[in-house]
Amino acid sequence: MLEMKTLGEDLQSFRLRFDVLAKDSNDTLDHNSELEVLLDEYSKFILDEKHNNLWEQLSSADSNKYSQLLSELRKTSAQCVARMEKYRALRLLEGHDEGSGYFNNIESCIQQEFGCFEISSNSKVLLIGSGSFPMTPLLIAKQTGAEVVGIDIDEEAVKLGRRVIEKLGSELNVRLEQQSVEDLGYVSQATHIIFSSTVEKKYEILNELHALTKNDVVAAMRYGNKLKSLFNYPMKNVNQTKWRLVDNTVRPDQIFDIALYEKA
Repeated sequence: MLEMKTLGEDLQSFRLRFDVLAKDSNDTLDHNSELEVLLDEYSKFILDEKHNNLWEQLSSADSNKYSQLLSELRKTSAQCVARMEKYRALRLLEGHDEGSGYFNNIESCIQQEFGCFEISSNSKVLLIGSGSFPMTPLLIAKQTGAEVVGIDIDEEAVKLGRRVIEKLGSELNVRLEQQSVEDLGYVSQATHIIFSSTVEKKYEILNELHALTKNDVVAAMRYGNKLKSLFNYPMKNVNQTKWRLVDNTVRPDQIFDIALYEKA
């Protein structure tokens, strides 16, 4: 019982720390370092197996209380990730990129994204939620030669992301757009679609994409259930007349898991 109480206290502490940093307008290097340390610490906390076991007990003990805490943590941690991406992009553009455990974890996942639905030089890849530091589009294009388009609703993120691409992969077939899926003509050509795990309405967008995409398109949904849902939006049921789950890769050592869908 004491362990459950301690876990609850740890989660409350993370919520308060994220809340402070998400609202803080201080953009100094010290502030950035504090964000990076917190994100790395949070990632390790979520991936600790003993915390997963305790989370099951804690969430069932008072579901309403911890449902609210989960929602708050997911929201504020996502805000801090977006902010940290912007800081990392700016550091790179200034010639300073030290990396971090959180970003290294994300980047190590990219090669595993589609399993047997591999990306080739003829593929056309769409990333929904590309952010300010678009390593997924860059790495896919570099490793496969595929055309990659990333979209994001954040104008500043798109502008920074374009500068990162210009610095790291100007020769690659990658571009970023601030557009919705219904306004992006490229959607009808996409062979592979990736949803970032912090896109809140990703399943609503997936449903919308059914009428806009090719019949043989495959979608990789990054998600997190259980304790991982503190950092990612969880998996949801899909309309089975539109989409079919063809693979679900749960990875204990990675910050998110991947569900693969194809049209029904």
